[in-house]
Amino acid sequence: MTTMENGSAMRELAGKRALVTGGTRGIGAAVVRQLVNAGAEVLTTARSKPSDVPEGAAFVEADVRTRDGVRALAEAAQQALGGVDILVNNAGGALPFPSALAIPDEEWQDQLDLNYLASVRLDALLTPGMRERRTGAVVHVSSAAVPATAPPFLHYTAAKAALQNYSRGLALELAPFGVRVNAVSPGRTATPGGEATREQWSRLNEGPGQDNTAPPLGRDGRPDDIADAVLFLVSDRASWLTGRNLTVDGGEFPVG
Repeated sequence: MTTMENGSAMRELAGKRALVTGGTRGIGAAVVRQLVNAGAEVLTTARSKPSDVPEGAAFVEADVRTRDGVRALAEAAQQALGGVDILVNNAGGALPFPSALAIPDEEWQDQLDLNYLASVRLDALLTPGMRERRTGAVVHVSSAAVPATAPPFLHYTAAKAALQNYSRGLALELAPFGVRVNAVSPGRTATPGGEATREQWSRLNEGPGQDNTAPPLGRDGRPDDIADAVLFLVSDRASWLTGRNLTVDGGEFPVG
């Protein structure tokens, strides 16, 4: 039975080893804090070390946009943790362009590397250990904006759509071995990266298409709203959930 305190699950991940990519700010940092508070041993990563890392977590510098960066990260995780039971592929993000046709080729490749292939590559290196142990949980952080397919963000939503499709397929492959794979799709969330993206969009498009209305639940998301969903999916409370995409957006986007 899970012990609850102040509405949060306490120590339910004791003994678990977790890797969170992009875990030094925003949603990723909130996920790291939740996993640490739940008792997990957590390693997180970013392209450069920030002034502070979420308390209780270890840090390794890595660029998951490259094959070599992913390989180095997987090796560091194995060395620091001795194996990974929980993998949260959170690193991602994008800035908008004036139109879909204005997105340069290198941006398409960068988005595929960061928002899709980083997860594919890291999963390929770390889920075999989960499969061998016949236990594990993987969460891919996608986006609730995928069904909207807004042209200025098409490079981003296309990569995230691929991630959702891949998540479902990988879940089916690993389910017989006790490894669960799910996605979480945040809506508009108050994070430094999200604010930078919205400011850039405002500069590009002052007219139709810039929607500042609150989601139906009346506010933007907070990082902990998304982290709560991730914590649930990696915990034993979600032991009969795999291959799913949990949209956490205050009712903002259609589900598709």
